[in-house]
Amino acid sequence: MPTRPGGALLGGNEAQRSRIVAWREAAALAGVVLASLLSSLAGVTALVAVFAVLLALGWLAWARAPRPVLAPGAGAAMPWSALWQPWRQAAFRRLMAVFVPSGIASAIPATLVLFFIEDRLQLPANVQGAFLGAYFLSAALSMPLWLRAVPRWGLARTWLAGMLLSVAVFIGAATLGAGDAWPFALVCVLSGLALGTDLALPGALLAGVIAQDGGDARQGGAYFGWWNLAAKLNLALAAGLALPLLGLWGYAPGARSEDALLPLTLAYAVLPCALKLLAAACLYLLILRPRAAPTALVASRSV
Repeated sequence: MPTRPGGALLGGNEAQRSRIVAWREAAALAGVVLASLLSSLAGVTALVAVFAVLLALGWLAWARAPRPVLAPGAGAAMPWSALWQPWRQAAFRRLMAVFVPSGIASAIPATLVLFFIEDRLQLPANVQGAFLGAYFLSAALSMPLWLRAVPRWGLARTWLAGMLLSVAVFIGAATLGAGDAWPFALVCVLSGLALGTDLALPGALLAGVIAQDGGDARQGGAYFGWWNLAAKLNLALAAGLALPLLGLWGYAPGARSEDALLPLTLAYAVLPCALKLLAAACLYLLILRPRAAPTALVASRSV
């Protein structure tokens, strides 16, 4: 049997794959929340000390983990042509067409949130950590709820529900103004709930695509390599495009006039909604609708 790369491929069906990916992402979120709490409550020295200890423990766990038994020839060097194997699969191209706009839509608010809190909401800097903590904690706590929906709705429909929730939340964020601390806290909680689907479900969908293509270790490495590259590209595009565009539209950090704050509101709240709706449309047209077509065809023939 060929080995399967990554925990995302350990489970057999959609519910199992999403549960494995959710555990991984929840652990990452726990690290983010722990790091933010340590830096604010105990200082940078404690943060660095805890980081060093956890890094050593992680290396020790990795060093003592059982090594997989590779299939014959699996240890050979992968030819360069195999690097492009994922792009030959229509299912991977369709999934990437959804993942990229959805990822950029999530990354833009993360890039601009501190400017939005300080200038649009005009709230003190000491509350920023509380908002971010609520956002990430809500994302972690939401994963079990979304996982309960996967067996009933499926991965793609559950992800679509998270996208639509995110759009509804950020439409509300566009209406906020100076001093709206509690409404923005609600935005952070609800957008964190929506983030849970972005963290747990796309990776499980990718695992299904890899399994359809045979799922051996080297091919899986190429899939995950392109996937992680796209995730980093989403972050780079969000920062590289949003900040210069805001400067061109007349916004500068510290601005208080409505003419300067309007571009910030549009970039923080409205632009992500447009990108999420684009991702949702791609998800429906490229993944959900093609899956439903064969079922409808079989039903019509049975009649």
